[in-house]
Amino acid sequence: MLKFNIRGENVEVTPAIREHVESKINKVERYFAEEVEANANVNLKIYNDSQTKVEVTIPMKNLTLRAEERHNDLYAAVDLIVDKLERQIRKHKTKVNRKFREREGVGTFFANFQSPEQAAFKDENEEDFQIVRTKQFELKPMDQEEAVLQMDMLGHNFFVFTDAESNATNIVYKRKDGKYGLIETN
Repeated sequence: MLKFNIRGENVEVTPAIREHVESKINKVERYFAEEVEANANVNLKIYNDSQTKVEVTIPMKNLTLRAEERHNDLYAAVDLIVDKLERQIRKHKTKVNRKFREREGVGTFFANFQSPEQAAFKDENEEDFQIVRTKQFELKPMDQEEAVLQMDMLGHNFFVFTDAESNATNIVYKRKDGKYGLIETN
């Protein structure tokens, strides 16, 4: 069962909006063979240009579903989010089935998900993810600012480094808005 945490920024979350969001996002539950206990975190934002941004994150034990969508209409953005979440589930299902078949050499098995029609989905847009290049490098201790400079000099949109103070492996990345983000590991 999904529990919802719906937050609005520059928009009041009315009962009608809440009902629409919950009813649409609850549709992804049909892909789970067993009852799922998860929190669906939904952020609704409306910008000055009347553009709406909807972000949904559903962290679960073996999978985190996350999608965001911008649209002029809040309700349309929610509908598009559901499509993205369903594609992620199908892609994950296909990947897990493929790994199981390769490892076990038997038919399909997928305990956590089921299709609404009890049939396997095949999405023509799904790609096989293939690692085509591997790099190895030494993580050098540095601060966040130096890591951002290194990332920019390399022309990458992320950079992995060892934090000089904590000795933890961290990642800096360039966000869509042009600002920078930091991922800290434990």
